[in-house]
Amino acid sequence: MTKNKDNRKMEEMTYEEAVKKLEEIVSRLENAEIPLEESLSSFQEGIALSRYCREKLAEIEYKVEYLLKEEQQQSLDSTGSPAEEDDDTGDES
Repeated sequence: MTKNKDNRKMEEMTYEEAVKKLEEIVSRLENAEIPLEESLSSFQEGIALSRYCREKLAEIEYKVEYLLKEEQQQSLDSTGSPAEEDDDTGDES
């Protein structure tokens, strides 16, 4: 049940918060003085945070690509898209 609580917390994190938490975990893992069980737990949390960050970046990348395509389409529509130029060839159907 604790795992679900942690997942909800992670889903509420911003990308920047998740990266900061991941950096803290890496720093903790570099400390050779922590017990093995804590190392494993931290490693698992780090893997989950890494996956979360990758998914967030992919989601943002998708949104940026969508917005760029949408802007390009609007630009083509306002200047005359290639499809509109084909209709102006004098061929009236």
